[in-house]
Amino acid sequence: MKKLKYKFKDESLFNLAMTQSGADAVNNNERLEFIGDRVLGLSVAALLYEMFPTETEGELARRHAVLVSTETLATVAKEFGFDKKIRHGHMTGGKINHIAANAMESVLGAIYLDSGFDAANAEVARIWRDIAAKDITPPKDAKTALQEFVQKNSSGALPEYEFIEADGKSHSPVFNVRVSALGHSATGRGTSKKSATAAAAAELLKILE
Repeated sequence: MKKLKYKFKDESLFNLAMTQSGADAVNNNERLEFIGDRVLGLSVAALLYEMFPTETEGELARRHAVLVSTETLATVAKEFGFDKKIRHGHMTGGKINHIAANAMESVLGAIYLDSGFDAANAEVARIWRDIAAKDITPPKDAKTALQEFVQKNSSGALPEYEFIEADGKSHSPVFNVRVSALGHSATGRGTSKKSATAAAAAELLKILE
């Protein structure tokens, strides 16, 4: 199991990062997650700018979307064992990955508050560099890939997207989108309609392929 290189000066910040709102409605990681999300976004953008000097803005954006996705964040959180340390409520349902991803962002927010941006950026660069290096070519946007697949297999048809609902806190909603094509459908979740749409497209591609 991996360990953070960073050592907290104030351990209470890490404990707060491991506390989900279902466990404590007042003292939880939501505010840390808010900061961590921004820290992660900028740090990964700077990392990609350095690692792939010849790529276009669009190519970098596709890489960025994958690296800051709920799936990637949850995977990283589990590698560090954070999923086993999170204090959460009983009504977690199918949101375990989402909770783990939020905790990972919260840890980055906690590092930022504990020691500033440079410390948080260094930890992101250390962890995410290897993940980014695994893909030699930029990933194709899932929505575009799905559209191309559908058009190849059905003359003139296009995937149909439907916004279902948003859940979660009002300041941090989680969007749900359903996509249908070729007689099949799939749903996706994300912190924006764009990310939820991409997640739905990726899920339907898995089914169709």
